[in-house]
Amino acid sequence: MHKYEDLNVYKKALVYTKTVRTSTKKFPKEELYSLTSQFRRAADSIVLNISEGAGNYSDKEFARFLTYSIRSGFECKGCVDIAMTNEYLNEEEENRLKNDANEIIAMLDGLYKSFNK
Repeated sequence: MHKYEDLNVYKKALVYTKTVRTSTKKFPKEELYSLTSQFRRAADSIVLNISEGAGNYSDKEFARFLTYSIRSGFECKGCVDIAMTNEYLNEEEENRLKNDANEIIAMLDGLYKSFNK
């Protein structure tokens, strides 16, 4: 098993879930059960897959769950694109959400590669 709580990417992903919740609070009410929910679940999935993967005894299994987290990071970026297309976010929020997602994805990719040498 792995000590996920100490991983910088885990800590950053936790902060990201809060950022996503703050940003989506102002989305229209009709988006509550669609884009708002999807975006929040995707952000949460980054964190949850890191922690779930850490519960595996093998590095290979942990690495597999990291790929799920990476995919959820890309899903978050898609949610940002949808939100921007519908003018739910301003440019500053878009940049922050995408930059944070890109950083988390890069960190996850580096961690994944460290298990697959």
